[in-house]
Amino acid sequence: MTCGACTSAIEGTFKGVEGVKHFSISLLSERAVIEHDPGMLSPEKIAEMIEDTGFDAKVLETKKALAQSQSQGSGKRGNAITTTVAIEGMTCGACTSAVESGFKDVDGILQFNISLLAERAVITHDPRKISAQRIAEIIEERGFDAKVLSSEDAVQASASSSTQQLKIYGMADAKSADELESVLKTLSGVSSVSVNFSTSRATITHNSAVTGLRSIVETVEAAGYNALVADSDDNNAQLESLAKTKEIQEWRKAFKISASFAIPVFLISMIIPMFLPFMNFGNYQIVHGLWLGDVLCLILTAPVQFGIGKRFYKSAFKSLKHGSPTMDVLVVLGTSAAFFFSIAAMLVSFLTPPHSKPATVFDTSTMLITFITLGRYLENRAKGQTSKALSRLMSLAPSMATIYTDPIAAAKAAEEWDEDEKTLKDETAMNGNAAEERVIPTELIEVGDIVILKPGDKIPADGTVTRGESYVDESMVTGEAMPILKKKGHGLMAGTVNGAGRVDFIVTRAGRDTQLSQIVRLVQEAQTTRAPIQRLADLVAGYFVPVIITLGLATFVAWMVLSHALPNPPKVFLDHASGGRLMVCVKLCISVIVFACPCALGLSTPTAVMVGTGVGAEQGILVKGGAALEMATKITHVVLDKTGTLTVGKMSVSQADIRGGWTNSKSKERLWWTLIGLAEMSSEHPIARAVVNAAKDNLGLGEDGALDGSAGDFEATVGKGISANIEAAISPEQKRYRVLIGNADFLRSQRVDVPASAEEMAASTSGTDDNEGLGSTGMTTIYTAVDNVFTGTISLSDTLKPTARATIRALQRLGVSASIVTGDQMAPALAVAKAVGIPASNVYASATPSTKQEIVEELQRPVAQGGQGHVVAMVGDGINDSPALATAAVGISLASGTDIAMEAASIVLMTPNDLLSIPASLHLSQTIFRRIKLNLLWACGYNVIGLPFAMGFFLPWGLSLHPMAAGAAMACSSVSVVASSLALRWWRRPRWMSLENLDPAAAAIEAAAGGKSARVRRGAAASFVVWIKGLRGLWTERRREREEAGYAPVPLRDMGDV
Repeated sequence: MTCGACTSAIEGTFKGVEGVKHFSISLLSERAVIEHDPGMLSPEKIAEMIEDTGFDAKVLETKKALAQSQSQGSGKRGNAITTTVAIEGMTCGACTSAVESGFKDVDGILQFNISLLAERAVITHDPRKISAQRIAEIIEERGFDAKVLSSEDAVQASASSSTQQLKIYGMADAKSADELESVLKTLSGVSSVSVNFSTSRATITHNSAVTGLRSIVETVEAAGYNALVADSDDNNAQLESLAKTKEIQEWRKAFKISASFAIPVFLISMIIPMFLPFMNFGNYQIVHGLWLGDVLCLILTAPVQFGIGKRFYKSAFKSLKHGSPTMDVLVVLGTSAAFFFSIAAMLVSFLTPPHSKPATVFDTSTMLITFITLGRYLENRAKGQTSKALSRLMSLAPSMATIYTDPIAAAKAAEEWDEDEKTLKDETAMNGNAAEERVIPTELIEVGDIVILKPGDKIPADGTVTRGESYVDESMVTGEAMPILKKKGHGLMAGTVNGAGRVDFIVTRAGRDTQLSQIVRLVQEAQTTRAPIQRLADLVAGYFVPVIITLGLATFVAWMVLSHALPNPPKVFLDHASGGRLMVCVKLCISVIVFACPCALGLSTPTAVMVGTGVGAEQGILVKGGAALEMATKITHVVLDKTGTLTVGKMSVSQADIRGGWTNSKSKERLWWTLIGLAEMSSEHPIARAVVNAAKDNLGLGEDGALDGSAGDFEATVGKGISANIEAAISPEQKRYRVLIGNADFLRSQRVDVPASAEEMAASTSGTDDNEGLGSTGMTTIYTAVDNVFTGTISLSDTLKPTARATIRALQRLGVSASIVTGDQMAPALAVAKAVGIPASNVYASATPSTKQEIVEELQRPVAQGGQGHVVAMVGDGINDSPALATAAVGISLASGTDIAMEAASIVLMTPNDLLSIPASLHLSQTIFRRIKLNLLWACGYNVIGLPFAMGFFLPWGLSLHPMAAGAAMACSSVSVVASSLALRWWRRPRWMSLENLDPAAAAIEAAAGGKSARVRRGAAASFVVWIKGLRGLWTERRREREEAGYAPVPLRDMGDV
């Protein structure tokens, strides 16, 4: 699909088709979502109908509608609860079998798990049919003591039925498939099974609360086969990405081949005769009426017309077959008319005297196809990146996970664990079977499994911590910079990364039910929703094809009638050299089609987009396609993420309150910073790294400098603080200091008296902002002590980017309002809003990915429907921003963020610290789109002015447009459009859109911090000069350092056998 006419053609195919309930199609993501009755219309038939329209189609996924699956499962599983029962008296496997056999065929029992070592049973059941107390009575009737420990609602996500596909290896014949199908049907909870031997795939619909996917795989393996889960979401995303890559390669190859033939044809037929007549070998006459130039052009044009042009013929035929002609029809008509007219002209010249040189237009055919293939190549390059987002999202989850073999025993052991007295170690974690671990594929994790997380592991599923504590980096999902401390009872999200601690957690949501998978679906649905497209181009394209075809036929018929009916027709009809009335009418018809060929129209948008986006790329603004450009011109509101977008996204020390005599002298203050820096060097926490960097700055060491001293007996208490014994080389007493750094409670636990004034000051600084400078986002305060004596506090914050305030002012000047949306708390969000000039009413805090998407939807909802009616641009940098980026009319991502955010966005800013690129991107989009409209107007105006000549309106005065002239005019129209687009190369940001003009205070601070003028030189020449100066300075500095270190180059002859 290349334009709105294509989507309309497909959508029109399904209008009135029985069985189709809802149809949605997206041009950009090249997907259609169809809700249909499978009894009336199969997925394969849908794909066949699309292919009949002239496009390639592939069924990616088929699933039951949500309403159907809910109605089917609600009756059986609506009130399911999970009961845990403690059982005493079991001594061996025979005991567990005896208990389990008591529940066979008991109505209301949905799932039964029992553990001998844990002496527990976990039963999922329908309380309307069997109560928890009745379950205990049945166990007691089997001869064991039983006590109900808990009863709670079953996890709804796992209760619903799901359909899974397995790739089966090892089946020898169809009989093996039938046998495996029979075995799988015997499993409880399995409602349907289909094993296809030819595709080696098994499709199983099952109740995951009764029989999990892992049990199904184990059953397949027990039957003697190997099974691999065919994850449709992951596979489909990767297949779509490969398909886009294939299209890009195909169109690039087609363009190269076409150009290699078109250029010689153009030289032979146009350039050499006009500018190098002395070299015009084409005028050599082989035989009477047959010229060498025409023969060469025919030989060179045929492979382009019927080789490269084959796909246009197929598409045009199918679209005409269904009565919805696309632009491929005009491509075929124009090129075919030029090609076959040229052949006809050659035949006429060869067969009829005086055998004059025919007026062939082979170059029109080849150049048109070359231009079209170039446009398709550029289009596919722009759209090709959209398909990578989902596969990147899915790759966040690890491929394998480690679980306990017996989750019930592991849960019991976790309850008995005393984390205040014991340290979690591999060898002491469990006893017996409870300690047995098993590594399984992530897709086989089930709700209720207990997963083991070691330092640095990716988290494979959503769950709740049962034992241990650690910091977890959630930045790839939430976008927030600070790792979050996770303790027993805290929730974990799939796709995030565990820190330095070991943690066990129980799975609450797995597979497609995890929050990460929900983000995947949100992005997919947002991309499938039909995006705003270039309505002006679609409007022209929708009427262009039938109008031009009609005009061409009308021209032929009208002049055929007039040339025979008029007593004195124009002289050209009576001139035998012109071929008579029929040939003249055919030439006029061809002239109309060739002249009005959509080459200029087709180049109007791609060339402007290509040149404009190229200029933007030079200045750090990447725009993905023309649809984003059009919508960017209509933006009325910008929603900005806070962390990493408006702020730096990294903790830094904003102030230090040093007490206890450590500021009496410069040497004492330097010693204090040395002690604090050395103590924090052993920690990998972001706050520790910020403190170490601050210590180096205050000591004048720089980032690569080293603190002089040593640290010993380092001990970190997770979530509280650190302690260490420090020996500083600059200490005059050469003594060992005991340094404590952490929160106030931690210092008190170490018998340090923390003054109330220090805590009051810390409370007063949280949520403050520095309006004189670049602004603060609210502060985090840590307390310090040396030798158990309080020595002060250090306040840290995530500072605003220098251009944040100027960016909001620039947007306001463009007439665009702004909001902040963040997953952070309200206090720091309000501090940022106040610093940059955004009203408090436009601040949305504690927002999840789905909440951010809902906020964007609410802002974009029309006023008549209760919304605000804005056209929204979303600016973000994290995976949590991806659904909102895809939902917004225009998504703007920062290059410093995640790949997923950049893939989901329409515009990517390559200079994340220069937020003025946001209003600059809107200004650039407006400039480019104005140029697109000018190009379209020129292309249409060119046709409106030239068509009367092509149609023969001026034949009575001897003026007409020969097909050769029509072809030349078509080429000129294309050149003029390209020239118009090339004028975009001189675009620059407006002078008012600079930091100096919008925020002089911030510009002065930035200039002072950098030791140079805040004005940024722009342009290719200036960039080259800066680059050369930077290389020269770097080379000089390194040479000086090497000379001071005694470095000397070693001649090659002295290097021996190195």
